[in-house]
Amino acid sequence: MNPLLIYITCLAIAIGLTPLVSKVAIAVGAVDKPNKRKVHKVLMPTLGGLAIFGAFYAGHLLFRYPHYQFNAIFIGSLIILVTGIIDDIFDLSPKIKLLAQFTAASVVIFYGQLYFRSFTFPFIGVVDPGYLGCVVAYLWIIGMTNAINLIDGLDGLASGVSSITFLTMYYLAAQMNDYFIMTYALILAGSTMGFLIYNFHPAKIFMGDTGAMFLGYIISVMALMGFRNATFISFVVPVLILGVPVFDTLFAIIRRKLSGKSVIEADKGHLHHVLMAQNASQTKSVLIIYGISILFSLVAIVYNTISAQMGVVLVVCVYLMIRILSRKMFKNKEEPNE
Repeated sequence: MNPLLIYITCLAIAIGLTPLVSKVAIAVGAVDKPNKRKVHKVLMPTLGGLAIFGAFYAGHLLFRYPHYQFNAIFIGSLIILVTGIIDDIFDLSPKIKLLAQFTAASVVIFYGQLYFRSFTFPFIGVVDPGYLGCVVAYLWIIGMTNAINLIDGLDGLASGVSSITFLTMYYLAAQMNDYFIMTYALILAGSTMGFLIYNFHPAKIFMGDTGAMFLGYIISVMALMGFRNATFISFVVPVLILGVPVFDTLFAIIRRKLSGKSVIEADKGHLHHVLMAQNASQTKSVLIIYGISILFSLVAIVYNTISAQMGVVLVVCVYLMIRILSRKMFKNKEEPNE
């Protein structure tokens, strides 16, 4: 199938669906109200993730590539989607959302048989993780489902980073001749980019938890499919592709622990908050994070396809950059909560 045709078709479907979803969101009261924690100043329709999912499903019907694990992935995505819709309208508690995420992950792991089947370590060799492979899969899926939500703080940020992630996945899958990941990465890249047109600053609609959780879930599952036999090198690749949400989430947990706060308590130390505090420009802050995300993706490509040695050097460079950014982020831990 022509890759450009897949991408443009799903892009067009998302562009057409998003204004309709915006009207539905307003009609059912799924709106995000401004407060001191939020950057926006007016009521904003959410449920934008419904447009992303709609374009994704339409792309599936048009360009499906058969795979025995797709049914489990789709059932899990429906659980995440329904949870997000209910949360955007009625505001669910974190525990209920976590339970739904656990349920979706369980469907993928046990019905879809998608989990880490082996780990290969330097000087040790291949290790069969047994049940630990399922535990790591739970942590990966649930962690990433929430990580995208955490970076969804500025117009176009989560949707743009997700688009970069899907395009990177497409490139890496093409190197491995993984036609399933190639097809669905393009479907999702087009679907997310079509929504981004309305979500970039000044945003006309937010993706809400409906979109953020769905994107986090589907990204985590696709990454797991590509690297479920985790070698020392390959396990690093999905972490690098998702570098921005992974490290932002990690720093958030450490920062809140050091401050004696709950790890689920919001604060103003996220990367996008730091950048906003420095330049007070949503567009500039988002473009900087896009650049960081592209840098992570390029490192992942070099690491996986060109030279592991060169990749290690680049990983060290990226690590040093993260250290510099993290110092600025940790300085914000004394600021009042969001």
